[in-house]
Amino acid sequence: MKNYIDVAILAAKEAGKIHKKYFNTDLTIKTKKASFDLVTVADIEAEEKVVSVIRDNFSDHNFLGEEAKYKKTDSEYTWIIDPLDGTNNFAYGLPIFSCSIALVINNQPIVGVVYDPIRDELFSAEKGKGACLNNQKLKVTDAKTLKESLLITGFYYNRGKEMFENLEKIKRFFLEHIIGLRRLGSAALDLCYVACGRASGFWEFELNPWDFAAGILIVGESGGKVTGRHGEKISMEKSFIVASNAKIHDKMLEILK
Repeated sequence: MKNYIDVAILAAKEAGKIHKKYFNTDLTIKTKKASFDLVTVADIEAEEKVVSVIRDNFSDHNFLGEEAKYKKTDSEYTWIIDPLDGTNNFAYGLPIFSCSIALVINNQPIVGVVYDPIRDELFSAEKGKGACLNNQKLKVTDAKTLKESLLITGFYYNRGKEMFENLEKIKRFFLEHIIGLRRLGSAALDLCYVACGRASGFWEFELNPWDFAAGILIVGESGGKVTGRHGEKISMEKSFIVASNAKIHDKMLEILK
């Protein structure tokens, strides 16, 4: 039997092969509840592949995936899977998307893997062992103020009060003279970019656990910090996520509360 991290990496890379097979092809695109929440054959096929790879090694474990429901077992282990994080980017030919896989026990991630097949970038972490990008150790930025910081945000599918509140928060951040703001469209990669120093902070109002379970471990193991908007610990439920290099975290929370 392989260890957890190796299985997660294998599964993520298999999903990446499926992404590349379908990317920039004539895809059938469907919508979920909202017209801007898309799903493709690549999402479904990638999740089936990830679950298959993991089950070949850990047949009794539980699964929480974005695209399908799974029968609960007695295991204390749960794999949380986003087979294609950034589906809207993928569907429109924008090459910013990833596969995110986390192994959770007692509501805490112990393994996290995020794979970007276009750049062949594999972000990975094990609890207490640090985080890596393609086997190179990760480290968050040294920015101590918002003026030194490039930030990332995201907009979930809600087009109501959360969207307007986030627009107000963006204004507040710009009034703090941040270097700039990005919206990339894959929360899993957004978190990894904080972990590897490509940005100093990230926030999003409403994310599902498959969007963040792997990424929050990768940030934490890189020296960063992840909380809810009031500084609370993150649980594996739909959550407001604030991630940073830890040095600017309190200032971000001050604006986002």
